[in-house]
Amino acid sequence: MATISDVARLAGVSTSTVSHVINGTRPVRDETRTRVEEAVKATGYRRDSLARALRRSRTDSIGLILTDVSEPAFAAMARGVEREAMDAGLTVLLANSGEDPELEARTLEVLAERRVDGLIVAPVARSHREAITAVIEQGTPVVLIDRLGGVKADQVGVENTAPMRELVLHMVAHGHRRIALAAGDTGVSTIAERRRGYLEALDEAGIPADESLVVTGSGRADDTRERMTGVLRRSQPPSAVVAAGTETAVGVLGAAKGLGLSVPEDFAFATFDGFPHTDLFRPGITAVAQPAHEIGATAMQLLFSRIDGSLTSRPRTIRLEPEITYRESCGCPA
Repeated sequence: MATISDVARLAGVSTSTVSHVINGTRPVRDETRTRVEEAVKATGYRRDSLARALRRSRTDSIGLILTDVSEPAFAAMARGVEREAMDAGLTVLLANSGEDPELEARTLEVLAERRVDGLIVAPVARSHREAITAVIEQGTPVVLIDRLGGVKADQVGVENTAPMRELVLHMVAHGHRRIALAAGDTGVSTIAERRRGYLEALDEAGIPADESLVVTGSGRADDTRERMTGVLRRSQPPSAVVAAGTETAVGVLGAAKGLGLSVPEDFAFATFDGFPHTDLFRPGITAVAQPAHEIGATAMQLLFSRIDGSLTSRPRTIRLEPEITYRESCGCPA
């Protein structure tokens, strides 16, 4: 196997020059760089990443723990993390916690034992936050993503309360007063914030809150469908429904289909998050689209700044603005 000395000998330079070219640690003249790069190809030299990482007390890897990477928003966040990590020369170890606090705690422990350089975590509902705190106290940088609060760490997410308030007030402007919320698990901080926006909108509009119109539970599509079916079967069903996330939106639409109801003819509908290519649905679905890819990218940039020591200030919380697009499902014209 070719060594760095073989490359240096063939290129007619020192081993330190070869190292600077390979690692980008110091500027090298173009002519010299070209000779080194040609020597690398000719010898078939491959950098020993493990040895290099051990010398630097780094593994050049980070852990990413999401509750369900199959959800569109989380999938986009993962792509944002991966892109930034790749540009920084880091490998991403991805894990799904499945909304299970015990699994999340074990995964944190395993990744910490693998000596990842940092962690990005979307905490589960009722997360054992002490497990995340323990990792931080051991010296591993952590950035919370999407679900914020509860831990002294850098955090990146989206504004939740104000967009949901605006969405509900839009329904009110269309003449709706019995507005249901397919919330899901309010133990999840993002869902709790969206529920708060719903209640603030009702209060602003002078509409008494009716907790029987707030559908909670696990937040899974099948659970939401069952619970929402009961709400839509009432003698006085809601004239509008707002969903707090993709899974609950699927549950609402599934309940409507099972009852032979149509949107927006039988009830107006809007959702936070929604689905990829929402504009292709008929009717088009009014939705709050969060910049999920940007959230992931921002979290990775923040984490890398902690890893390389360029950011040493107190933990930061960054909230990005989502975008609301109004379509036919809420009663707006095409």
